[in-house]
Amino acid sequence: MDAELRTALTPLLPRLRRFAMAMAGSLSEVDALVQAACERALRSDHEWLPGTRLDSWLYRIIRGIWVDRCTTPADATPAPVEHDPASRRAGLGPTLEAVRRDLATMPMEQRTILLLVCADGFTYKETAEALGIPTASVIRHLAHARLALMSGAQDP
Repeated sequence: MDAELRTALTPLLPRLRRFAMAMAGSLSEVDALVQAACERALRSDHEWLPGTRLDSWLYRIIRGIWVDRCTTPADATPAPVEHDPASRRAGLGPTLEAVRRDLATMPMEQRTILLLVCADGFTYKETAEALGIPTASVIRHLAHARLALMSGAQDP
């Protein structure tokens, strides 16, 4: 199954990096986080059930590694977001950087849920299953995350 998992894992790498970026906030930490998750997944390939969502399983692994690296949930805040010169050249700088800043200050649960639902298109139920939390918690955290982004967008 190792070869099958490797084949299925490769196209998910950009999404895994985006998810890790939402967790860590630092490009230098992102690659280490994704690499650790891939290594753990390949070592534990017997834990993944073919036919289930591989991305959900990998997101849980990334989240677990990030939480393990932090001493308490309060410490699980990302480093300051590194600026992306390409977004500034494309005229997206202030808006994209404001969103990144707001994401960086969000609690990890809100950031994670917002990314899964809004960026990766997970349903509330899929998000709840991926994170091992009730669907009602997904809805609550997502509402708070959206409100935080909206209030940040209104700041000068």
